[in-house]
Amino acid sequence: MITITKQEFEKFSEYIEQNYGIHLKEEKKAILISRLYNELINSNCKSFTQYFDYVRSDKSGKALITLVNKITTNHTYFMREADHFYYFRDKVLPYLVSTVKNRDLRIWSAGCSSGQEPYTLAMIIDDFLKNDKALWNAKILATDISSKVLAEAVNGVYSKDEVESLPSLWRLNYFQKLDNENYRINDNIKKEVIFRRFNLMEKVYPFKKKFHTIFCRNVMIYFRNDTKTDLIKKFYDIMEYGGYLFIGHTESINRNDTGFQYVMPGIYRKG
Repeated sequence: MITITKQEFEKFSEYIEQNYGIHLKEEKKAILISRLYNELINSNCKSFTQYFDYVRSDKSGKALITLVNKITTNHTYFMREADHFYYFRDKVLPYLVSTVKNRDLRIWSAGCSSGQEPYTLAMIIDDFLKNDKALWNAKILATDISSKVLAEAVNGVYSKDEVESLPSLWRLNYFQKLDNENYRINDNIKKEVIFRRFNLMEKVYPFKKKFHTIFCRNVMIYFRNDTKTDLIKKFYDIMEYGGYLFIGHTESINRNDTGFQYVMPGIYRKG
């Protein structure tokens, strides 16, 4: 069994944190070994140092993408932290519909994982706007650094157990039953979500217009405080005034470091 030395783990951790913001704690060494072991074997690497050098020298970038897919944790499900979705439906959407100019609604699901969050937002918007939906540009940008989960999101297939938490009318209107165990998001909802691979640690965000709402939930739990502070500042800068930021229930923002105003657990607003 190939093991990882203290120096190798520190080297890996530093590289991952500098480039992706993820802080790998010391107690995660065993998990790192188990997740990457087959990659070392497949790459004919005898040590983590060799594997690290291989990843950095791979001009195609495929080895780095595989590494990112292996180290990221992507746990999500429909209606996770459901009170956020209810608040978005009952408070945020009515405000945005009455104030947004040119009917151009801009929402970003950052760290979208396998797609349950942005698809839920798309269903809420469709249900809210009803017959007026065609009058709005309400597409949702959904991003993640893992190409693996993005492929799952684009596919849009979920098990029966996964969709049972959704309202029965949603299952009827927004899903196609494939068989007794699987459902697929229908095309009307699929076309409302734009999936892209994106690294939140990019120094400059390429967006031409500011967002009205950003969901970035349960992503920053893997970041150090200074990384979180920098990310929150970026979110603030690319958000319209009056816009909303949703983060995870277990996450928080230092109010002395931001202009965001606290609304309720996990919800902040740009004043």
